[in-house]
Amino acid sequence: MIPQRVSLITIGAYDLPSLRSFYQKFGWEETASSSDNYAAFLTAGVILSLFPIEELEKDAGVSFTQDKQSYRAVSYAINVDEPSQVDTTIEQIREIGGKILREPSDAFWGGRTAYFADPENNLWEVAWNPTAVFDERGGMISF
Repeated sequence: MIPQRVSLITIGAYDLPSLRSFYQKFGWEETASSSDNYAAFLTAGVILSLFPIEELEKDAGVSFTQDKQSYRAVSYAINVDEPSQVDTTIEQIREIGGKILREPSDAFWGGRTAYFADPENNLWEVAWNPTAVFDERGGMISF
């Protein structure tokens, strides 16, 4: 049986120093495994890593056709504990240069949500879900 877990998410970075700086401005600390050519941030659920896109291509044996001006067909989420945190988180992201794609609003499913893009157009949702359950580390275990 394949273990049912996602433990590491890697974003192929077109400009690693710039993208690293953006996530550092969140107040996120890097792990000891970070180096000049790699950044890793421990989050409540998974490790978010940034790796130069050309190195990711070599490692995976593929070629990417998108550039950093295009949006990628995947989104990441930061789930918060209270509806008002969606608004305050988006304001903090706006202040550090994140591109706000969808302002905070109440969602049809009963929560509150907003979207932003990082400097390389990776999509992020900031969401409050009234039915979300988190473990003791802050990782979402159900919703």
